[in-house]
Amino acid sequence: MKILPDSLERITEQFSRFPGIGKKTAQRMAFQLIEWNQEDVQRLGEVIVQSSEKLSTCSKCNLITEADPCPVCLDTRRDDSILCIVEDSKDVVAIEETSRFSGKYHVLGGVLSPLEGIGPDQLNMRTLFARLDTVNEIIIAMNPSVEGETTSLYLAKVLQDKDIKVTRLARGIPSGGDLEYIDGVTLGRALDDRHELL
Repeated sequence: MKILPDSLERITEQFSRFPGIGKKTAQRMAFQLIEWNQEDVQRLGEVIVQSSEKLSTCSKCNLITEADPCPVCLDTRRDDSILCIVEDSKDVVAIEETSRFSGKYHVLGGVLSPLEGIGPDQLNMRTLFARLDTVNEIIIAMNPSVEGETTSLYLAKVLQDKDIKVTRLARGIPSGGDLEYIDGVTLGRALDDRHELL
């Protein structure tokens, strides 16, 4: 027997489209939303519509932005000679939160995935190659997935003929982690990437 009204089901269905949001969480969000007063619900809808109309991607680095070029590309204090290649704008946010990187970024807009029909032409590769004149080092910062590894290897191969240092993010044991709980692949990478203490 169906208990929930169609309207609530439609709200739940839309919330469940977000990554990491299952049906139960989406349903709780929908119930919370209907408890809001009409003004707050309307304001939320307006903010979503207005924001989505203002957002686009930077013509240089492909970062999500309201201005073109984006603030990162315009920042003259950042080092143009170091370029960090990431999968999407969320990765830029994560790296920026570390306050450890002062170069520029290039957002590929995805990763290579032959099974899904995503090849180099579906990613922001052309704009990447157009930026290489002033670059001395490229940091490949892909997620540690099969597709991320494939993309990293592809980038390393196509960049090997350039006079550019190509590096990648270190892989290994997280700070505060216990060896007995670390998966074998991560522990193996940590052993392979070991370095001298002093």
